Parts: sequence; structure tokens; C-alpha cells
Amino acid sequence: MNILLVGSGGREHAMAWKMAGSPLCGHLYCAPGNAGTSEVATNVPIADTDIGSLVAFAKDNAVDMIVVGGEEPLAAGLVDAARAAGIKAFGPTREAAQIESDKAFAKQLMREASVPTAEARLFKDFQAAKDYVLSRDQGIVVKAAGLAKGKGAVVCPEPYQAVAPLEAMMVQRVFGAAGDTVLVEELLTGPEASVLAFCDGRTIYVLQPAQDHKPIGDGDTGPNTGGMGCYSPVPAVDAATSARVEREILVPIVDALRRRVGRYEGVLYAGLMLTAAGPKVIEFNARFGDPEAQPVLMRMKGDLVEIMLAVCEHRLDEVEIGWDPRPAVCVVMASGGYPGDYAKGHAITGVDAADAMDDVKVFHAGTKLAGGKLVTNGGRVLGVTALGETIAAAKARAYEAVGKIAWTDCYYRHDIAEKAGSGA
Repeated sequence: MNILLVGSGGREHAMAWKMAGSPLCGHLYCAPGNAGTSEVATNVPIADTDIGSLVAFAKDNAVDMIVVGGEEPLAAGLVDAARAAGIKAFGPTREAAQIESDKAFAKQLMREASVPTAEARLFKDFQAAKDYVLSRDQGIVVKAAGLAKGKGAVVCPEPYQAVAPLEAMMVQRVFGAAGDTVLVEELLTGPEASVLAFCDGRTIYVLQPAQDHKPIGDGDTGPNTGGMGCYSPVPAVDAATSARVEREILVPIVDALRRRVGRYEGVLYAGLMLTAAGPKVIEFNARFGDPEAQPVLMRMKGDLVEIMLAVCEHRLDEVEIGWDPRPAVCVVMASGGYPGDYAKGHAITGVDAADAMDDVKVFHAGTKLAGGKLVTNGGRVLGVTALGETIAAAKARAYEAVGKIAWTDCYYRHDIAEKAGSGA
């Protein structure tokens, strides 16, 4: 079958790499893609939010299934448009994707479904929000209610620290309309974990857990990013915890979504805090995480195309998914200055040498080919991912591969997966 994968990040390269290995995969297109996806798919120069052009391309090129990688085309209704044109589409509808695109909607739905999450207040007025945070005496988190590319949450151990990000979101509008409504939440404490699941509206298949590293700096310092690295599995998420997440969080929220907006189909991502009182939801995403997709898909033995097709046809219960028992670690290599301003166009060397290592795969994110050379083209540039017999071994192999790659003003964290050693 011919497939159009929509997106351009490390997540999409990992998905394309996995999908290309399926015997069910005929011609694989990726729009707009990156230098990595071009190795396993035909890149198509269409923006991921150009819904009309994407559907027209799919119709003109006999595409049997559109796979949506990122949150913006989901929120823009690509799945709805594809299905209206008679094309299978992997991902939730625009209404169902509100679980990510509208944090106010998600918070209300969690309350209705009794899903454990942080207590929160919603604000549309800056002065009211400011007065509220200054009345608090414990740490809080400020979140833009809309999509902010993983950068719309600010942790404030002291309440007064929330005033500046509130002003940035609501007055200066650094995230545009995404910050018109903000959530002020209690600050949860404990290890974080990402638990993803395939859903077809009836069946839920929980994947192996992962742990992202959001802040830019070692020791979880500095501003949040889209994710600076990840590992899977997570020692803190044992079988009992995973079962509890499925029972208390995933099943209730999928049922609540079905009652409110219809079937939830695709990947549902629960970002969790493993508190002393049990797992609580920090946020939901309506797609694979990035960089969570890289180590999870490295470890997954199932046929990704077969799984996605089964989701679209509401027969996920017929699919078997196996797992490589070895852990995987992904280290994100970024442009200096990210998540702020950064330069593009720096020549990248050493990717082939890193890719040639056993049990290593370099997933491209912000890359492109210019004049036959691989150059930087984004904030997060590469996700160097490795398998190992232990998390420590996978980490060592990933950083060995990172050491073979270079470009001007390259930056990466040096402590990815260190928390696994303490069970966090």
C-alpha cells in the first residue's frame, strides 16, 4: 500500500524508518520530511498544515493511508479531511485531538472521568492570574492552553516566579493564540514517565514506557525544550504501575473521549508524574512523542504499518507487538542557542560513521541537503539512538556515536538516562 507520512522531525524519521521495513509498505512519501526521511521515502515539498494540498497529493498519487506525525496537522483537521476524501488516516480527528491542542478541554475531561491529575485553575485575564499566583504559598506550573511546541509549560518552585511567564504568554503573546488561556497548576513531584498506547476506539495496546528530558541543561536546568533525550524502558514504571496507568488513566480518558467526541484512534500519549499518591497526568498528547518515538520504535518488533492499518480498521486486538528486551537511549543533538535563536546551514560531519556502529541509528530532525551536503536546518538536529544490554550500556554506545558527529556550535546534554540508575 502507498503511504503518505506527514511531518519533518526526528519522530517522523523514526516512523518512516520503521514503516519502510514493512512488507505492507509500497511507495512511502513524506511531507515535508528531512534529509533522513529522504533515505527511506520520497520527500514531498508540502507543509504539514497545508491540508488541502496534502489530501490532493494523496488522491493524485494513489495513497492508501495518510499517517499524521505531529500535533499541528491533527489540530488542523487533516484526519477529518483525509477520511472525507475516502482515504484511510492514522490519527485522531480534530475534535479528539483537543486532548492535546486544548489543555482546558483536556483538564475538564480528566475531571469528568476522575483521571488523577494536578489541581488547576484556568485564566483568560492576566491580572486575575497574577493575583491568584501571588496568593499561593506553594510551587506551581504555568501552561499555555494551546499548542506551543513543547515549550509552553514553566515550572515555578516559588509562586512569584510565575508572574513573568504569565505576562509573556498573556500580554506579550510569545505563543500567540496558544497563550490566550493559561492553566495554573499545582506543582507535582516525583519521577516523570511517558506512557504511550495505540488505540482504535475500542482496544488499547500500551507500549513500553519512556522518560524524556525536557530542560535544555544538564541536571534538568534551564528552559524547557521539545525534548533533549530519552530512554526506554523506565525502571520506575513496573508491570503493576503500567497496569494502574491503563486502568485509572488510559481506559477512563478514552471512554470519556468516545462519549464526548467519538472514537479516539491513533496514538495516545500520557505524560505522567509518578507521585507518592500514584501516577498523575501532567499532559496528554495525541501522537507519538519526539524524542520518545525514537527509542520506543527502536525496541518495537511489530510491523508498524500493520498496526496502523489495524487501528484504522478497528481491529487492533488482532495484532501482536513484540519488544526487544534491550534498553534504548536517544541523545538529541541541537543547534547552539536552542530553544532560543540559533543559526542554520552548518555542515554536519560524522553521521555515516555513527550510523555504521552496531545497534545505533541516527534519526534526523532539523536537517536538509544543500549542495549535496548535510546541513543543520532546525533547533533539534539529530536524535542519536542506541540499544544496549543495560541502560548504562545503551547510554555509553549512544554517546560514543554522538562523539563521531560534529558541526559548528553543536550542543547536547551529557546526562541523558542518568536518572535510570536511581530508579527514576
